[in-house]
Amino acid sequence: MDKLNQYRHIIRQLLTQKATIKPIGGDIEPETIFDEKADRYLLVHLGWHEQKRIYACILHLEIRDEKIWIQHNQTDQSITEELMENGIPKTDIVLGLQPSYVREYLSA
Repeated sequence: MDKLNQYRHIIRQLLTQKATIKPIGGDIEPETIFDEKADRYLLVHLGWHEQKRIYACILHLEIRDEKIWIQHNQTDQSITEELMENGIPKTDIVLGLQPSYVREYLSA
């Protein structure tokens, strides 16, 4: 499996696993969105809590220039650590949720 397909597989696997955890409270469902053409991958929570509509992006990952960009992480877990545990080198993880002038000082 080439690098790009391996990264896609790992991201799909991680998000699918996280989508098995149902949020507490309300009638809220986790939903995965995989756009392999644009290499964008999301986990969202969708539903209702009492009279309030819930739509929340929990995780947003992208693949750009053969690197995984973490665009949004609303979990209490380190997605960077999970990606590295699955064989993604630290050098191929970009913290897109941080400004570019800060990224060079952070270790993924």
